[in-house]
Amino acid sequence: MNTEELYEGIDDTQSITEKYLGLSLTRFLVLLIIVLGFGIYIGVLIYGTNSLEVLFGLQDYEEYLNSEIFRLKNENAQLQKEYFELKEISAQ
Repeated sequence: MNTEELYEGIDDTQSITEKYLGLSLTRFLVLLIIVLGFGIYIGVLIYGTNSLEVLFGLQDYEEYLNSEIFRLKNENAQLQKEYFELKEISAQ
């Protein structure tokens, strides 16, 4: 048995993707492009600039609200103190 007879027994008509995945090369490439495109799309939705801008905007707004709460609490304490002082003066 020579080497030509050995090679004749090998089926070389199938591509690698057909052998291992059961898909033709063109279908595999189309599917690969679709999966990569979808992955990039999801990545842009989650980690894109728009999402980061919204996140940073919300963090800034949260910081603003916390400072506003602190300011209003102090103002409320001063106004209550003034109110009770006036109430005490009017009661005398």
